[in-house]
Amino acid sequence: MAQPIPDSTPQVLEREPAPRARAYRGFALRAGLGISVVALLLWHFDARPILQLVARERAAFFAAAIALYVAGQVMSAFRWQILARVAGLGGRFGEYLAYYFVGMFTNLFVPGLIGGDAARAVYLGRRHGRMGEAVASVAADRGLGLLALFWLAATCAIAVTSVQLPRSMVRTTLAVGLVSFIAFLAGPALGSIAARLPARVRSAAGPAIIYLDRPLALVPAIVLSLILQASLAVCQYMLARGLGLDLPLTAFMLCVPIANVFASLPVTFNGLGVRETAYLVLFGFAGIGKPDAIALGLLWFATTMVGGLFGVVGFMATPMRSRS
Repeated sequence: MAQPIPDSTPQVLEREPAPRARAYRGFALRAGLGISVVALLLWHFDARPILQLVARERAAFFAAAIALYVAGQVMSAFRWQILARVAGLGGRFGEYLAYYFVGMFTNLFVPGLIGGDAARAVYLGRRHGRMGEAVASVAADRGLGLLALFWLAATCAIAVTSVQLPRSMVRTTLAVGLVSFIAFLAGPALGSIAARLPARVRSAAGPAIIYLDRPLALVPAIVLSLILQASLAVCQYMLARGLGLDLPLTAFMLCVPIANVFASLPVTFNGLGVRETAYLVLFGFAGIGKPDAIALGLLWFATTMVGGLFGVVGFMATPMRSRS
């Protein structure tokens, strides 16, 4: 008599929640670490004057910083559309803008730093029926943003003289910028190497290889990325003016990109705690007091959170659908 086939459903059900549970644990760990670092800074440097400084921020400057931040996200959506076209994806700008805003809103609540990127890749991929190209366009968008951040930080480390950073910090910033620039120039060579990979691997990596093979097509997106990174420094210059801090814009063009390099590391939720610590060090060399630097970092975190809430418009206006 044939033996009954064991039912593996319970085991599947037990295994499926594991990745989601790990994602939530990772999110909780990063959020907890960020909050702990901020709490430690507030305790060590006395929370009362820092919170008084935050409350002193003038509403007009705070609102202007939020408006410029959201405008930068609109520009980022246009950059993403340019990169998607390199991969052969079409669509109107309004479509990319809506999906980008969906990603902004998702980043506020979904565990993991790439939640928003995954959301907009899924929206775009399902809309056009080309998931591989959609994922590659989002990865290229994120990668070029980081490259522009590294390059701007390195350029300002050389050009800005109003802030005297330690030589070791300047050398590290220049090294990161140089290595990333060489890696960008080596894109076509890396693409030719990827073309020799096994067919199955080459097929999976095909959409991404397009970006390696066509560096000149990426120049408009790189220019937009540099403008975006500079606008983030201007945002924080506005916040500083709202606090009554008298510091030249060039100091922000130097300190903010370097701080964002550290804040981009997947250590805490949205760079919370890491950014404030970096501000404490970097703006200290610019002559800003420690409470002012921490208050500025907290205000910038609040700016990005409020700006991200605008993404709810994308959710309300954009259904997730497959191409008919």
